[in-house]
Amino acid sequence: WLIFFFFFNAPATTEISPLSLHDALPISFPRRATRRVMVGAVAVGGHAPISIQSMTITRTADVEGTLQQIYELAMAGADIGRCTCNEIDAAEGLARIVPRSPLPIVADIHQQYRMALAAREAGVQCLRLNPGNIRKPEHIKTVAGEARDRLVPIRIGVNGGSLHPDLYQKHGDRVTPEAMVESA
Repeated sequence: WLIFFFFFNAPATTEISPLSLHDALPISFPRRATRRVMVGAVAVGGHAPISIQSMTITRTADVEGTLQQIYELAMAGADIGRCTCNEIDAAEGLARIVPRSPLPIVADIHQQYRMALAAREAGVQCLRLNPGNIRKPEHIKTVAGEARDRLVPIRIGVNGGSLHPDLYQKHGDRVTPEAMVESA
């Protein structure tokens, strides 16, 4: 499993032992000041304990298979689960997964702002958006407004494969940290 540590600069992967994922965290490390938000009942940021998030690898439309992975994540000590929402079948699956999940669910949105709106309607506790994938300002405003009105946090996630072509060109036709920060 890939483990994502919120507000913590650590390697992206770690081995999972039979012990809790929290046991793999270092005892002390510097943290930067951040604002606390709630992802379901899990506090993230501020002075909250570091939360562990991992993503399922099933098709989200496979409700039973996705729930099995979410329960396995919970048993391993994860605090938050993340599922892709890249098609209407995935959004419909989320509507059946969220009420049965032992973890708050983050919807990982791909390309279409409408999937963010559908995931929110399905009851997810957080949206993960990639600014390179939703580019029209009116679409971004629509998603942000819905999230604000329903008190749903948005996690911004950037990767080089979805940089806007203009940013890619501006930074010498290369994926650079500066280009990804500018994208966010």
